Parts: sequence; C-alpha cells; structure tokens
Amino acid sequence: MPSMTIRGLSDEARDELAARAARRGQSMQEYVRLLLEREVAHADLDELLDGLARRKTAAGSRVATDDILAAREAERR
Repeated sequence: MPSMTIRGLSDEARDELAARAARRGQSMQEYVRLLLEREVAHADLDELLDGLARRKTAAGSRVATDDILAAREAERR
C-alpha cells in the first residue's frame, strides 16, 4: 500500500487529529486514511453540479419556475 507524508501541518491540527483518532480507538494513520477515503467516495460539489447540468441539457426540457411553484402548492393541499 502506498504511503504519504503531509508536510506543513500545524501542531494544533495534528493534535486534534490525534485526539479524534484516540476517541475512536484508532491510530492517527487509520483515522486519516478513513477520513480521506470517505472524502473521495463522495462526489465533489462541482462534479455533481456539472452532472446535473449535463442531464438537464440532455433532457432538453425546461420547466418554468411558476409551474414548479404551482405543483408544490398543489401537493401541499
């Protein structure tokens, strides 16, 4: 498994990471590895917005704001 070194991390950040890891009964290495894996498992907001824009363009349909609001109001009744 590849490894990495993080340079320039403040003492405060390092101490907080160590404390969080300890509260979970994990080593700091395990805690940070899981943190990074969770981060990359979720779509980046920009990627998500780009995907939505592509789907909107591909669908070729547009719904007027007034129609959306009217449908929402009708569901509330």
